Amino acid sequence: MCGELRVEQDGQDVVLMGWVNRRRDHGNLIFLDVRDRTGITQVVLDKEISGNAHAKAEAARSEYVVAVKGRVRRREAGLENPNMATGGIEVVAHELLLLNEAKTPPFSPAEDAIANEEVRLKYRYLDLRRTEMQHNFELRSKVAMAIRNYLVEEGFLEIETPFMTRSTPEGARDYLVPSRVHAGSFYALPQSPQIFKQILMISGFDKYFQIARCFRDEDLRADRQPEFTQIDLEMTFPQQATIFHVVEGFLTAAFKAAGIALTTPFVQMTYDEAIKNYGIDKPDMRLPAMVSVSEELTPELRETLKIEQVLPVLGFVIPGVGTLSGTARKGLLEEVRGGFGDSGLDLLDVVRLKTNATFAPLAAAIEAKLAAAPDDLLVVVTPKLGTPAKWNHDPQWIYKRVGALRLQLAQKFADKHGRFVKTGTEADFKFAWVTDFPMYEWDEEAKVWNAAHHPFTSPHEEDIKAGRLTNDKGAVRALAYDIVLNGTELGSGSIRIHRQDVQAEIFRSLGMSDAEAKERFGFFLDALEYGTPPHGGIALGLDRIVMILAGASSLREVIAFPKTAKAIDLMVDAPTPVSDQQMRELHLRTVTRT
Repeated sequence: MCGELRVEQDGQDVVLMGWVNRRRDHGNLIFLDVRDRTGITQVVLDKEISGNAHAKAEAARSEYVVAVKGRVRRREAGLENPNMATGGIEVVAHELLLLNEAKTPPFSPAEDAIANEEVRLKYRYLDLRRTEMQHNFELRSKVAMAIRNYLVEEGFLEIETPFMTRSTPEGARDYLVPSRVHAGSFYALPQSPQIFKQILMISGFDKYFQIARCFRDEDLRADRQPEFTQIDLEMTFPQQATIFHVVEGFLTAAFKAAGIALTTPFVQMTYDEAIKNYGIDKPDMRLPAMVSVSEELTPELRETLKIEQVLPVLGFVIPGVGTLSGTARKGLLEEVRGGFGDSGLDLLDVVRLKTNATFAPLAAAIEAKLAAAPDDLLVVVTPKLGTPAKWNHDPQWIYKRVGALRLQLAQKFADKHGRFVKTGTEADFKFAWVTDFPMYEWDEEAKVWNAAHHPFTSPHEEDIKAGRLTNDKGAVRALAYDIVLNGTELGSGSIRIHRQDVQAEIFRSLGMSDAEAKERFGFFLDALEYGTPPHGGIALGLDRIVMILAGASSLREVIAFPKTAKAIDLMVDAPTPVSDQQMRELHLRTVTRT
């Protein structure tokens, strides 16, 4: 292979096959850089050694497919290329075959980066030849295999579930497939194998996994695609800790395949702790957490500074920003205050407080509480008089707004603090488990409580016994958990409902009548009546894991044939209209909306 040859093979006869990455013509000497999946080897075509091969090389161009027979030769001193793994050798060709020609490509796979992503996606087969993309998919293959091997060794069975199923509510729109045989009826492509994997637990398979394809018809962004791959697993009789142990095990195996050694167990925190310390349920722990400085502000100080008496005052630091000029500091204050709008939040200017003898002790106490170093940017957010305690039924809204500001400033000053720079070590990856999510979330528009997760998630037993399902939905906690990495949610899971009466109660608490529940989930409710064991599981996004490991900016860099932000496959030009005959067979027709 083109990337395998080293000085130890000096004098060995070899055959190489691949693409012409670059061609350099020096008259009697022509150099072809020949590329395959493993790398590049420089091939020398010397007119005096093989005139026939040299003549063929004169016709070769970028991306021609060639076969070379020749002898490995150590490069002369000073002519080595330290930037290539094969830079210590070259192959002196004795024979050259031009196996196929190539049109001049719209871009060269030899380029490190191509700015126009639409061109890359249209000519994806060329884009995938690039070294970076080849690396990404080799990494993806190794990661997937490491995960599969670990789970099989742990006693999990890999079982496939259907792509063509019935439409069930799971938070996003379904992709629908019309049935030719059953006029007017539709299959749905699965948003996840959720119900089927629970059915497998009822069926006696105590440990299931699948590297599953899933489909969601939702608005796209850099970390979202209409079809994606998740590592899906389910177990009977688990505690949350059991599932955490399995996931940490296969992630450790996956990261080892990428050359990273992880330390387990991962940090664990409840949803409320995540909101309190980071203002978000997927905390990025590469920067210091938020800290409450409420106790440093006495009632008298709050009154003087016109700060609401009972609401939290929160602060955080962005490390290493350095001293800002007066103009820069003023501009930052205006920018942040403009982002707060009319929410009632404001910034406490600690730098200015330090210049006033009355408030200097307060400034010192705040700096000490936040453990601020001299070159750290210190940010303190206060609620002005009249700021509401709740916003859209949410008593934690202040924590969330301050958490969003923390992330915004972390990105703004990323080049200063350097916490996002990759070092190639475990320090780059901050994992956390977040547990005890709210069971319901308030829909302000419809004025109803909706399930915050899929409706098969079990609430805490004590919340059921306390009657909160009907009396205080906002206080009900779910036995749900997320695995988070560097502020990105890798996966979600939960302990499931295994009792039919509890499942029916959850459906009712979501405003679903017994008849409607029977119509939509009758087969599943029936199955729950036949001795369902307690069970739980999780699903992690394989694409996201590989994206983070590869240091890529988008899922499109680790999915072989992705869609654009408008859900279009530019290479095959899909979606497209179909023929009238196909439409008639499916008992369908299209109409133009006015």
